[in-house]
Parts: sequence; C-alpha cells; structure tokens
Amino acid sequence: MLRCMLRAKIHRATVTESNIAYEGSITIDEALIKAAGIKPYEQVMISNLNNGERFETYVIPGKKNSGVICLNGPTARKGAVGDIIIIFSYGYYPEDEIKDFSPVIIKLGEKNLLIK
Repeated sequence: MLRCMLRAKIHRATVTESNIAYEGSITIDEALIKAAGIKPYEQVMISNLNNGERFETYVIPGKKNSGVICLNGPTARKGAVGDIIIIFSYGYYPEDEIKDFSPVIIKLGEKNLLIK
C-alpha cells in the first residue's frame, strides 16, 4: 500500500505579487523551491492563513533570491499581496519508506528569506 505523505513545506511565505492575466500557477523564488526540494511544474497545495482559502496549482520557478511568491491566473483570486500562505507538496510512499521518513520543511521570515 502507498500512503500520501507531506514531502515538503514552505511555511509562512508572503504573497509578493498577483497576476490575474497569467494562465495559472504560482511563481516561487527558485532558491526556495530548491531548498524545499520542489520541482518546477510540480503540483502543490496552498493554504492561505489570511482568508482560509485552500487550493491546488503547479509551481513555476521565479528569479533566484528574489523572494517572489506570485499568485497567477485563477489563483490570484485566492489571495492578495501581503497574505501569508503555506505551500505543501505531497508524495506517495510505500510503508517501508515511512518508518524513517521526515518531510523537508523550510520556514520563511521577512521578505521571504529562509530562517536558519
């Protein structure tokens, strides 16, 4: 049996941009997705702490070390610039891999900088 487990989380990212005219997705600073182990075009779940919205989309890499977190297309209706969000990535794992499993969790501070 495979279990769906949290694989990676970007905790407390601040939305920096919103672009309703774009096709869809979320743009995330390339350094942040690399630190979390998230791949470009990977499906993610997003939870907005400001309004309670929860939605799925896919990741587009943004300029490295820019701190960009941009809601694109329909996702732009799910939050506003300044909102705090959590970005989740899930994966399916067999039982024998879960024993020693722990997700990658990165926490962000001001300007979407990694908290060490």
